[in-house]
Amino acid sequence: MGKSSVVTGVGHIPLEARRVHKSFQGGDGRELEVLTGVDLRLARNETVAVIGASGAGKSTLLHILGGLDRPTEGEVSVGGALLTGLADEEIATVRNRRIGFVFQFHHLLREFTAIENVMMPALIAGLDEYEARGKAELILADVGLSERLRHKPSELSGGEQQRVAVARSLVNDPMVLLADEPSGNLDAYTSTALHDLLFDLQESVNLSIVVVTHNLDLAKRADRVLVMEEGRLQPDAMG
Repeated sequence: MGKSSVVTGVGHIPLEARRVHKSFQGGDGRELEVLTGVDLRLARNETVAVIGASGAGKSTLLHILGGLDRPTEGEVSVGGALLTGLADEEIATVRNRRIGFVFQFHHLLREFTAIENVMMPALIAGLDEYEARGKAELILADVGLSERLRHKPSELSGGEQQRVAVARSLVNDPMVLLADEPSGNLDAYTSTALHDLLFDLQESVNLSIVVVTHNLDLAKRADRVLVMEEGRLQPDAMG
């Protein structure tokens, strides 16, 4: 299957998980089932917050939704592309073109500038350097970093580093943004600013978001809040 055949167009459900199970081999040799039949259907422009106890499987689920890990059982589709059964290279293509990731730690490449970090996914997607640089400049302007393009991560504040990470996640115009504790390393003021940025960007670029968070202020801003309990997602009545 060629790259173009696994990347579908507009009109599909952004993200859907059906009966997803995930098991790991424990240190004692016994099988540990972390996810026990997760179902999730993400609508266009919807934000879903996933909360729950540490170790409940929230990050494991996010990795499976984004094609960073494979389920033991079940199916995940992104923009109509069914990840189940695809080769690693094909999954990487869908991931690069349809999914953006923001993690608690920004994972910026220290030796590269802000604009070079943001350009990287666009170059991997096949854009030439001129096009990639143009897109990176625009998205960095959108996140308020027009004056910081040539600064390396060590020259940026924690909030600025995370804004670069957000810009990098959006440079390929993904359908879905997956965020794992995106403000977990930031102070309260900077966290609120980052949350404002995410929701502003969602509105402007028609983005669907799944965010794993312990920050209840962030969770309350989502369209839906789900709790990871006993390996499944359960509705949560907040407020």
